[in-house]
Amino acid sequence: MIKVVKIGGNVLDDEVALKQFCRSFAALEGPKVLVHGGGALASKMQEKLGQKPLKIQGRRVTDPDTLQVVTMVYAGWCNKLLVSLLQENGCNAIGLSGCDGNVVKAAKRPPLEIDGTPVDFGAVGDVTPASVNRPLLEALLAQNLVPVLSPINHDGAGNLLNTNADTVASSVAAALGAELWTCFEKDGVLRDINDPASVIPQLTSASFGQLKEEGIIADGMLPKLENAFRALREGASKVVILNASNLLEGKGTAITL
Repeated sequence: MIKVVKIGGNVLDDEVALKQFCRSFAALEGPKVLVHGGGALASKMQEKLGQKPLKIQGRRVTDPDTLQVVTMVYAGWCNKLLVSLLQENGCNAIGLSGCDGNVVKAAKRPPLEIDGTPVDFGAVGDVTPASVNRPLLEALLAQNLVPVLSPINHDGAGNLLNTNADTVASSVAAALGAELWTCFEKDGVLRDINDPASVIPQLTSASFGQLKEEGIIADGMLPKLENAFRALREGASKVVILNASNLLEGKGTAITL
């Protein structure tokens, strides 16, 4: 079974945690694809350049200046750092953005109405399983290569688009009929963000809706979980949200419909 592993959160900004994750990922058996974000690093770079990161409901607004920064950080530094660390651990990784080999196309997101106000997210791309070049990914996997996908995609008309990495991972897992393992710095979905021991072992769409309404699940966890449920609805065989350090154990929050 193919595994699509998504890494993000603050792990990419933690040298020790990142190296541990890459060792674990390299040891993970079977065909696999790695999808990464890098939001924390992108926000730091924006601040260094005098830009103010703007997020709405956990999603980054991408104006032209922001697009340049996230492209440099995601498709450049983060992608190549991950590939080099995986190569160090004997994992023959190949780094790609969406326009490389036309592996992932995206459609520019139209303005969304949030709290009664239209919001334009800028150069943000929406991705579906049909956007994913499944034959190319399967060909790479057949050659024992491990695709490492950044969340910078394209529209086929010469425009780069920034996509939430959880959305990319969800669509890739659904397109491949794969397992989706979403890794970050927590042990799973927490009932109390301040209590590491409050992991919810299983989350259904009904319980997610209730916890969202109560404000227990909010901010950056919203797109992560929305994409987890979407992956299952669209063809992924399994979804787990877990700590990057627990990758080989597979222990975390199981997502079910």
